[in-house]
Amino acid sequence: MAETAFRGTPVHTSGALPAVGSQAPDFELTGADLVPVALADVRGRRAVLNVFPSIDTGTCQASVRRFNELAAGLEDTEVVCVSRDLPFAQARFCGAEGIEDVITASDFRAPAGRGQDFGTAYGLALVDGPMRGLLARAVIVLDADGRVLHTQLVSEIADEPDYDAALAVL
Repeated sequence: MAETAFRGTPVHTSGALPAVGSQAPDFELTGADLVPVALADVRGRRAVLNVFPSIDTGTCQASVRRFNELAAGLEDTEVVCVSRDLPFAQARFCGAEGIEDVITASDFRAPAGRGQDFGTAYGLALVDGPMRGLLARAVIVLDADGRVLHTQLVSEIADEPDYDAALAVL
């Protein structure tokens, strides 16, 4: 279990982020078109997993916008934006904002999905506090073989992630 904060009050996650150097856990999420989005889909390219609670909050929207800008200039790199929002909400936001350089993926089927859900596998499901059931804000950077290069569990959910640290490992 790891700790982050919501408006200064400690909240806990379902586990710990994967260790740097370890193989990223497999996942199957749901894309905007209701087609599965899996770790295997980005294998062979580097991946930035931008994980956040809800696309309906300003900080989450800002991280999607910023990673969209950054993704446009990254070679052989996919940015996957992950939340437990419905795929329709993710698609609506990206469509309205003209966001085209990231992949949106929903963990909304958790925990009813097959096997371990993304939030549990990556230790990011919030287990207490007012946002219990959503995902904590985090960034995970993977190499082309799915090995973890960088992780950040943002210490305050309302804060944006450290974009520079994520990009530095790429």
